[in-house]
Amino acid sequence: MKKKSFKEATKSLFLKYTVVPIFILIILFTLFTIVIFHLKAVYDAKQSGEQIKERMTEVYEVYQEEIKKMAESSLVMESLNYHNDINLVYEDFYNFNNQQEVKSSFFLIDANDVFVASTNKSNDEVNEDILNHIIPHLEKYPDDLLSIVEKTNFSHGQASTITLGKAVKQDDQIIGYLIYMLYEEDFQRLIFGEKTDIAVITDTYNHIVVTSNEIVQGLMNKFQPEKQSNSKVQIENDTYYMNQTETADNTFRIYTLNNTETDKAVLILYFIFIGITSAFLFILLRVLAEKMSRRNSESIDKLLIAVDQLKKGDLTSYVEIYTGDEFETLANQYNTMLDSLNDLLSRNRELSEIKKVNEMKILQSQFNPHFLFNVLETVRYTMVSNVDKAQDIILLLSSLLRYSINQNIDQVMLEKDLNYTVDYLKLHKMRFNNRLHYFLDIPEEINTAYVPKLLLQPIIENAIKYGYQHQTTLNIWINAKVVENDIVFTVEDDGSGIEAQKLTDLQKKILASENNQVGIGLYNTHRRLRLQFGEKYGLEINSILNQGTIVRIIIPYLKGGEHRV
Repeated sequence: MKKKSFKEATKSLFLKYTVVPIFILIILFTLFTIVIFHLKAVYDAKQSGEQIKERMTEVYEVYQEEIKKMAESSLVMESLNYHNDINLVYEDFYNFNNQQEVKSSFFLIDANDVFVASTNKSNDEVNEDILNHIIPHLEKYPDDLLSIVEKTNFSHGQASTITLGKAVKQDDQIIGYLIYMLYEEDFQRLIFGEKTDIAVITDTYNHIVVTSNEIVQGLMNKFQPEKQSNSKVQIENDTYYMNQTETADNTFRIYTLNNTETDKAVLILYFIFIGITSAFLFILLRVLAEKMSRRNSESIDKLLIAVDQLKKGDLTSYVEIYTGDEFETLANQYNTMLDSLNDLLSRNRELSEIKKVNEMKILQSQFNPHFLFNVLETVRYTMVSNVDKAQDIILLLSSLLRYSINQNIDQVMLEKDLNYTVDYLKLHKMRFNNRLHYFLDIPEEINTAYVPKLLLQPIIENAIKYGYQHQTTLNIWINAKVVENDIVFTVEDDGSGIEAQKLTDLQKKILASENNQVGIGLYNTHRRLRLQFGEKYGLEINSILNQGTIVRIIIPYLKGGEHRV
């Protein structure tokens, strides 16, 4: 059987399954549209309930804080005791009230039931209600914040629906009372505009604080709908989904209700739209089948050609696809892989070259010939004056040569490399005597860390080589510390230092990606660390002429089992 090409197979499958998806689409939309309408009603009810709860909580908490603050105000106490500065009390109230979304009426009554301050015109019925019902409760519970859900009508046509009150105490004696009556009209603004058919706020006994539809009001102004299930209620022959939530302190309940009966007219229009759209899609998809299969086959062909060139060793076989789909993503991933491959090969070549140069230098001579000559010269004249010391010099030199020539290991434990470094410094100490001093401060905890072999030797060699140019004595400090997951080595000397321009040139050579100059030990050390561990690692050098030089080396903290060979 002849195999189909990708283009032909794509076109065939596309056309074969064109009718089936459209048919299923019609069925799914028919079945799920009603469900979607219901879910939307449920979702809108929950969202509206949460938003109303947040606003209600904010209003209530703000008023709680304000009434507590006013009850402790010295200005209020002064007004209650002496009926002075009442205008300042009014000023405080209006400054607060004008900033609130839900505004209120304010009453200040002294212990003799005299209305010291009132923001409403005289209303005997309201005043009598305050004196007969609210103040007795505050007298009985002077430390509590009173909250009553009860509608109170004022003479100017407004009505309050929540009354907050608190006794004002001075020296544990009640000297007056604060009353805030929150307007019903402002509470209604809180609940109107939400995506719900009916919103109701009640207290814990289901006394209605405010509602967006009066059909929910029952006997004694209570909200008592007929329940059909846990989430559905019936109100005047209509079924509603009801969501109930409460404020955090359980002071108020918020009910949001949405009608669950589907709007038939909307559904009919929706189904007509689906039918027309499905017919259009049926025609359009058949037209697009040819174009899509052709475009996708072009992308596949480009990828196959690029992979074939890569198999033949062409590392420049990049592919360009700008289709904005998965084929473009695949092409970008392929190009990224090719970049990584080229970068890896380049890094490996450079690392191999550096390693090869280092190995050749080791085979020729790990040490500067002048160093060997000076050591042998020291041995010669020491043999005459101190045979034991001469023997120590020879043993140290032998140990250093053996360690440096061993090429089987690229990384060693820090403790081992430090022993080599100390022996190297001892040889120089035997030569320079009191003209050379060195100091090591290495934490014991990092002695088992793995570091590149001969890590510090080139730095110390440079310090000794250039440190004596304009002076006869030299101090060298070698320190190390752990910084997060890295080890930072510092080699500092108080030698001749480096001129500013020479230092700048040296720093540029160290940071350069290539350096063809021979004998740049600092560059080789820096480049080796970057290639081996990454861009954040390497070497830094700073110097001040006639004051000294500081070299910092940063490498990763590789513990036992983590070292790389």
